Amino acid sequence: MDKEMIAWIVFTVIALSLVILDLVLHRKPEHIPVKRALLETAIWVAAALGYGAFIFVLLGSDMGMAFITGYIMEESLSIDNLFVFIVIFSMFAIPDEYQHKALFYGIFGAVIFRLIFMLIGVQLMQFHFVMYIFGILLAYAAFKTMFAKDKEEEHSKIAVFLSKHIRSSPTLDSDKLFTRIDGKLVATPLLICILVIEFSDVIFALDSVPAVLAVSSHLLIVYSSNIFAILGLRSLYFAIKGGLGSLRFLKYGLGIILMFIAAKLLLVDVIEVPISVSLAFIVVTLLITIVASIVWKEPRSEPK
Repeated sequence: MDKEMIAWIVFTVIALSLVILDLVLHRKPEHIPVKRALLETAIWVAAALGYGAFIFVLLGSDMGMAFITGYIMEESLSIDNLFVFIVIFSMFAIPDEYQHKALFYGIFGAVIFRLIFMLIGVQLMQFHFVMYIFGILLAYAAFKTMFAKDKEEEHSKIAVFLSKHIRSSPTLDSDKLFTRIDGKLVATPLLICILVIEFSDVIFALDSVPAVLAVSSHLLIVYSSNIFAILGLRSLYFAIKGGLGSLRFLKYGLGIILMFIAAKLLLVDVIEVPISVSLAFIVVTLLITIVASIVWKEPRSEPK
């Protein structure tokens, strides 16, 4: 058995084991306190870093560095996306105790969508000109991330479209996805909410997949780093919603990171940027963003 196959098996075992553990711990609908969410987030981060160390030993420092870089970048992009999920749940008035189930289905779909996108992306990266296309897409994504004012508008349009074209009940029926009205089976608002989250992830993937493919075109690295980031989103969501609050300057930090990756692709024939430099740039940019957000908090509006 070759080393790459061993790496795939270990990744699958770790990911499935943590997903099963998560399902066991969250068998019933419940509100997840911040302290518990932070603990579960720490477990996912530790698992990802542990797997990264395993890749270092098994496949070498370049592959290990690429995994860590991809994971940190995907995790940081995911944080920004979680604020959109908060808005989506608010739009459908989904209680806290049902949000974990909605996120589970949303993330399960994301795992499948990302695999499809990455299989296509890895093949496309074999054509040199595709790097320039991805570079332009990432430059646009960077500008949109930093300066777009109504990021939630496109998601609300998706919600309105689905609500008009899918027969649904006006109210929730506990955590059920379907209910009956006058004997007819209809969708609940929870199902519509999950579909909006799925569509939203497709939109998010248009930014994140080219970004991670700019770090590495190796399927094992790009997929495993992406999936570790995605699978830890549920616990991270409740930590952000309940305790961490909005990071005021996060969008600027993410925009700078995306612009850096875009420049790396567009200048690929001029200069080769080592993985170690990319990792250092991403980490330093995120640290500056987080510290700036903590020090210069958004001023509270005065009550009228």
